[in-house]
Amino acid sequence: MAGGMDRKRLTAIIGGSAGNLVEWYDWYAYSALTIYFAPSFFPGTDKTAQLLSTAAIFAVGFLMRPIGAWIMGSYGDRHGRKAGLALSVGLMCGGSLLIAVAPTYAQAGVLAPALLVIARMLQGLSVGGEYGASATYLSEMATRKNRGFWASFQYVTLIGGQLLALGVTLVLQASLPEAALESWGWRIAFAIGAALALLVYVLRRNLAETEAFGKLDKGRAKSTALGLWRAHPREFLIVAAISGGGSCAFYAYTTYMQKFLVNTSGFGRQTATEIMTAALVVFMLSQPLFGALSDRVGRKPMLLLFGIGGMIVSVPVFSALAATSSMATAFGLVLVPLLLLSAYTSISGLIKAELFPPAVRTLGVALPYAIGNTVFGGTAEYVALWLKNAHLESVFYWYVTAIIALATLGFALMPETKRTSLIAED
Repeated sequence: MAGGMDRKRLTAIIGGSAGNLVEWYDWYAYSALTIYFAPSFFPGTDKTAQLLSTAAIFAVGFLMRPIGAWIMGSYGDRHGRKAGLALSVGLMCGGSLLIAVAPTYAQAGVLAPALLVIARMLQGLSVGGEYGASATYLSEMATRKNRGFWASFQYVTLIGGQLLALGVTLVLQASLPEAALESWGWRIAFAIGAALALLVYVLRRNLAETEAFGKLDKGRAKSTALGLWRAHPREFLIVAAISGGGSCAFYAYTTYMQKFLVNTSGFGRQTATEIMTAALVVFMLSQPLFGALSDRVGRKPMLLLFGIGGMIVSVPVFSALAATSSMATAFGLVLVPLLLLSAYTSISGLIKAELFPPAVRTLGVALPYAIGNTVFGGTAEYVALWLKNAHLESVFYWYVTAIIALATLGFALMPETKRTSLIAED
């Protein structure tokens, strides 16, 4: 391949990845700052009850993800991968801006949490389309030999967005008194997200289109959810199952873990943020390593490493974390499941893209993923907090184990997509 084409491909992958980072920063800023803005929308003295209320709205965002996946997955298959990417980041911009300017409960009563719900619905629509569009775009832009390595940058930037949200939180914690941060400082993070999303919208409008989409017949049948199910029911169910297990583990060990370290382990809020920031840096840097390894040994061994390993360590790790007061011990314990999870996250978008033909690929990646993610990922934090409130917290550790087992069944039923990939272009 000519050097000019190589540079074009690399520029496209970097551009698509940068947009993915901003999308996920906006999504995770909500979770990172929940402990500060919850009292503004849900007044009361019970900290766990406030977190439950905001976690419920977090789950509402997930409920919108299948709708976003359906609408924008079809849109990306009909109008192009980069068109879908631009639409998703535009919706994210609107959702973040609405949170940044939303009135508090004291100012507007029930209108305040209602606006929070609307904003989260917009963000849910956005992320529902983002996952399928970015996974398809990066997978189609990558070379066959190094497809696992390049596709892993979807989660590098996804985790990078989460890290950026935590980094902004740390800066706000260091710069503002806690009272100011709870009163108005948390809005800064959402204003930053809206501004960055607007810049990325312009960037994505100028990305190169993928060769796979360019080769599609202009008179092809529309990409529809019913058509996808009729033509690919087995793949649909497998993607939903593995997405459910992978998402439950991901949200249990990333977004919920920060609250667990505060609410259960007893760490201060800033200390918990620092522990998770350090752990997520290692998690992020491990993605290309596991992605490159999948190019050598195949996708399926990596998936089974996560599935079997995750089932083994989930209960012991959560149990040990609940009893520790050492930052170093907590950091080491959190890394154990995160590194096992890397074997899945590094190639999670790629293995789904390799299962579907290009005419329905964006929808095929997005819709079953969003369903599994909504049912088991979006509800993970709420389930954890509900069980804690009911004094049954240890049941959640076994719940995570059971959902990972569901994913492991899906991994076992999958073909080795490195050999059977339906992405024909190199």
